[in-house]
Amino acid sequence: MSTPPLADQRRNVGLLFLCQSLNQAAMSGQVAMAALIGHSLAAEKALATLPMSVQMAATMLASTPAAFLFTRFGRRAGFTAGALCHLVSAGIAVLALWQADFRLFLLSTAFGGLAFGVAMHYRFAAADAASADWRPKAISLVMAGGVIGAFAGPEVVKWTKDWFAPVLFAGTYAAFALIPAAILCALAFTRLPMPPPRRAGAARLGAILRRPAVLVAVVSAVVAWDTMNLVMAATPLEMMLCGFAVNDSATVIQWHAAAMFAPSFVTGSLIARFGTGRVIATGAALTAGCAAVALQGSSFPHFMVALVLLGVGWNFMFVGATTLLTASVAPEERVRAQAMNDTIVFGTVTLTAVGAGVVHHLLGWAVLNAAILPPVAVALAAVLWLARRRSAVMPG
Repeated sequence: MSTPPLADQRRNVGLLFLCQSLNQAAMSGQVAMAALIGHSLAAEKALATLPMSVQMAATMLASTPAAFLFTRFGRRAGFTAGALCHLVSAGIAVLALWQADFRLFLLSTAFGGLAFGVAMHYRFAAADAASADWRPKAISLVMAGGVIGAFAGPEVVKWTKDWFAPVLFAGTYAAFALIPAAILCALAFTRLPMPPPRRAGAARLGAILRRPAVLVAVVSAVVAWDTMNLVMAATPLEMMLCGFAVNDSATVIQWHAAAMFAPSFVTGSLIARFGTGRVIATGAALTAGCAAVALQGSSFPHFMVALVLLGVGWNFMFVGATTLLTASVAPEERVRAQAMNDTIVFGTVTLTAVGAGVVHHLLGWAVLNAAILPPVAVALAAVLWLARRRSAVMPG
């Protein structure tokens, strides 16, 4: 697969940055709303975070068909299909809220998850079209597009949640229907190369996963997403029970989402200077710091600081894991390896999404936050194991 000229690389990164911004606006808005909508529509309140679980399950299921579309028809065609799923999701959500139908709302989140699963490959598209020395920065810059969406999504929720009063949030989903149209316009101007065909005798997925660097990349991505999702999904519920308003929890989610993506402007440079292992380890330590702050109290500053630490920790771990994965597979293996990675990651995120509501309802906020510490320890151990393995192979 030939690398496009630097001008085309920068053009593609800019357009993918825009697509990431728009996608993240919908995602962060959904996070601010989903648990509250689930709590209002579900007869069993422990199922309040089930919509997020369904969305993450659909995100997992999207990985394999997305890989087929990307390989057979190219990145642009696959991203177009994802944008259309987003449009269908918004339309069904408006209808579900209007009819106060929890099952119909779950269907809308399923289509939203398909759209999100495809959009998760924006970072991989940037990596595929970037030269090796520019690849970490290309990945992190596309991820940085989430900063705009992090602020825009919750702001749209605040401004539109009462448009169709008394049907709360229906207006927000109507507004979000404009997002896929904007994404389609941006995609029309991208120039993304087709992935190279799979070679005869290419490594099987099991063999790829057994490579030490790939294994550590997948483990780090799983821990990044699962710990972040467990705490984030339950935060609006805990804040509601503590007496905070919808706008308060939306603001916390807004700054959390900003913290997830703002570091991406420098994460690529940090990886180039210090290496993926140290960046992932730093992210794990920041995630542990989130739990430490959350366990100290339930004031607005406690929620804000904890969720910001969680966001930065996720960024370092996830961007580091993505960079490690792309550097550890051959070009013709990337689409399959990326699909495998996201299937594993979002398969486990599905469990933490529904588990967040169950753990929070049955065991409380303190237990939920303490539960993220063991996975963080696993990620740190994995990074240390890889570093020692590499130093043993290449001493000095």
